[in-house]
Amino acid sequence: MEELLLNMAKGLVDAPDAVSVTVDEPNEENVVVFHLHVAEDDVGRVIGKQGRIAKALRTVMFSTANRKGMRIQVEID
Repeated sequence: MEELLLNMAKGLVDAPDAVSVTVDEPNEENVVVFHLHVAEDDVGRVIGKQGRIAKALRTVMFSTANRKGMRIQVEID
């Protein structure tokens, strides 16, 4: 899951070396939080106009997690 988010984000940005993903342990509600970190200049590229790209990233991640029986949250930092 972490690699999926990492690969999708690297394809969107100008500085793919600056992209990283950290994963938190499941919280009390059994939700795993993925934190996507990108260069400051690339934040707009990852979010997109009106958040469309961010929503698409989250949709793909939620779909993949659902197949694995996981509950996740994706945050762009």
